[in-house]
Amino acid sequence: MAKKYLLEIIAIIAVFGFVLAFLFTSAVLPGAEFTGSDTAGSSQIAALTGKADTDFAPLIPQYVPPGGEIESALFALQAAVGGIVLGYVFGYWSCQAKCKKAE
Repeated sequence: MAKKYLLEIIAIIAVFGFVLAFLFTSAVLPGAEFTGSDTAGSSQIAALTGKADTDFAPLIPQYVPPGGEIESALFALQAAVGGIVLGYVFGYWSCQAKCKKAE
């Protein structure tokens, strides 16, 4: 039975792991500001080379939306597409399981 629900068990463990990691970092670093990996990487490069962050420019310029609303809408669209893909995959797996039982 455990083999039947192996992916679900792994997913639940991963979700709990991420929640625990978030709660742990929130408790240890209460005043920390969470920034993206670009900021952390740029600051590490600047610390190693002794140059300011302005010396580094990306090869491909990043799109900056005209307002916060556009940025939020793009993020919501990305989340919706990801949810649709995830729902399709789980639906496909569910149908495969039902088809195997029917045979």
